[in-house]
Amino acid sequence: MNDKKAVILLSGGLDSATVVALAKAQGYACYSMSFDYGQRHRAELQAAEQVARQLGVIEHKVIGLNLNGMGGSALTDSTIDVPEAPTEGIPVTYVPARNTVFLSLALGWAEVLGAQDIFIGVNAVDYSGYPDCRPEFVEAFERLANLATKAGVEGQPFRIQAPLQNMTKAQIVEAGLRHGVDYALTVSCYQADDEGRACGKCDSCRLRAVGFQATGVADPTRYR
Repeated sequence: MNDKKAVILLSGGLDSATVVALAKAQGYACYSMSFDYGQRHRAELQAAEQVARQLGVIEHKVIGLNLNGMGGSALTDSTIDVPEAPTEGIPVTYVPARNTVFLSLALGWAEVLGAQDIFIGVNAVDYSGYPDCRPEFVEAFERLANLATKAGVEGQPFRIQAPLQNMTKAQIVEAGLRHGVDYALTVSCYQADDEGRACGKCDSCRLRAVGFQATGVADPTRYR
């Protein structure tokens, strides 16, 4: 049994699927975690389960949260439209405290499993304006993880790994293809329909399309 364990945040999108493949290639026994948090693009949850099976994770856990009860984001509040053109500053698709909450729950599971590594697919090069995707955030959460846990205090420090942090979308696609990711299973669109078909207009769709175009590889995205 592999005792080198990792908990990986898996949304079902292109980036997080690539992270699972990279962790597996590094020899980790992979445990993936997704969240049903009231997002409008719930098709990503089915995509996450399919990706987890395809990449051979040991266990895939889906946690239910009610972030839509707070609102404040186009991804959780149906009265706020998802932008279909580039915007300035922090976009309305930012979900307040989402990565902080997700990493906190991943940290709890990692401590139970005896895993010292937590992987997240945040990216700073194709950075979409989210404050909780910045390197400073990842570093700060790692410090918190080692202050706030029994494992950290007793000398089993956690590492928050963000292997995509400084990669372009094209580099991410290339890395995933090298490690066997089936991107046809993934859903990136912020307003995908129930069948996982993409709008082709939101920020996430545009970044994904650019990545595939730059690699010269056919994009398997299904559009409405």
